[in-house]
Amino acid sequence: MTIITVVLGYFALLFAFSRWTGRKATNDTFFRADRRSPWYMVAFGMVGASISGVTFVSVPGMVQQSQMTYLQTCMGFILGYAVVAFVLLPLYYRLNLTSIYTYLGQRLGQRAYRTGAWFFLLSKMTGAAVKFYVVCMILQRFVFEEMGVPFWATVTVLVLLIWLYTRQGGIKTLVMTDTVQTLCLLTALLLIIYKVVSGVGMTVGEAIQAVADSPMSRVFVFDDWLSPQHFWKQFLSGAFIVIVMTGLDQDMMQKNLTCRTLREARKNMCSYGVAFVPVNLLFLSLGVLLTMTGISATGDNLLPAYIQGVADYPLTVMFVLGIVAASFSTADSALTSMTTCYCIDIRQRPADESLRKRVHLLMCLVFVLFILLFRLVNSTSLLDAIYIMVGYTYGPLLGLFAFGLFTRKMPCDGLVPYVCVASPLLCYGADLLARMLWDYHFGYELLMFNGLLTFTGLWLSSRYTRSVECQTPS
Repeated sequence: MTIITVVLGYFALLFAFSRWTGRKATNDTFFRADRRSPWYMVAFGMVGASISGVTFVSVPGMVQQSQMTYLQTCMGFILGYAVVAFVLLPLYYRLNLTSIYTYLGQRLGQRAYRTGAWFFLLSKMTGAAVKFYVVCMILQRFVFEEMGVPFWATVTVLVLLIWLYTRQGGIKTLVMTDTVQTLCLLTALLLIIYKVVSGVGMTVGEAIQAVADSPMSRVFVFDDWLSPQHFWKQFLSGAFIVIVMTGLDQDMMQKNLTCRTLREARKNMCSYGVAFVPVNLLFLSLGVLLTMTGISATGDNLLPAYIQGVADYPLTVMFVLGIVAASFSTADSALTSMTTCYCIDIRQRPADESLRKRVHLLMCLVFVLFILLFRLVNSTSLLDAIYIMVGYTYGPLLGLFAFGLFTRKMPCDGLVPYVCVASPLLCYGADLLARMLWDYHFGYELLMFNGLLTFTGLWLSSRYTRSVECQTPS
């Protein structure tokens, strides 16, 4: 009951913020927070929103198979955030966009616009469902299973809680609640590390030295080009992952676009971009320390198994609080951004407040269905599952935006949807062929390959249209 009390108390705090920020809220408040968000608050909150509950579960267990090579990807994140801050943010602010996919309509045409929006909805719905599955799985395992509550009921109630505190204030509420959630997430992480260090009888200094001396602390891989962990594959993939999962993602950009000015948005972007290396280093270090406890679990089960095995109730409460904070901050913003995308990009007509609320509720219902579907095809590595889906679903968005930004051509509007659907299918075929012929497995670089195929298809289709001047304002 203590865990349930903590979760309900945490939700009550979020709901209080919702009531405060939702007073006199309009559609502009819901979609853009009236463009009055302090940049430092957005930056701190974005750390938690970007990490998600998947990081809490998956990253510590990654050290057993790939050591700390994930930090190579995190280093690439920094380059990606710089590209977003100095290439994409100026464009979005110059056009005064609420939805970033409006740019595709202005530059490439209506079918490109709707195709980009639909790919975002598919990508965000699947990715957010995987991430939120974590908190549902953890609460089911630690709390509701013993009470005889079915998994579908756990999912439905948790999504209902999110709907209750986001339905009025929207993005303005999320800027506030993300700050609280990030604080809870980082506090839980540090306390769990301290508990593990104390449990193995080390001081903090001894633990740092033990992690540094561990063979699992290897970060860089330069000697094997075929390895998915090779430095340049991970580094460049990390940069492109950020460009698409932040710069071309309505969910992430919607919060950044609530800052008052472009300069503040850039400061926000660069600040939380750099923060990912030390934060993920903490998660990976926790994984190394967990292996020193003698626990036999692996992968995504490493941290949950340790928490369950030590039977330390305060530690369990901290773990659940961290997972809930991380997962709620991801899911609530995803549902808000999908509501924004449907109202503005798919419907393309002014949405009154009543319609917006109905769409928001519909997104929550579909979200529940996606989580239940993912349970049927659960992956052994949630983080890898997300990045694989990113490679297939965000690749066409990467190709669309790259074509619009770096060429002056117009694609054949009628062919754009077919190109964007064909590219992921070709990537899947290429992956199967590479495995059969060369025993090569595509890693995170699949995203870049997918984007390149989309770009090439758009370029070829442009032969059926006349070249035009780029419609991006100067």
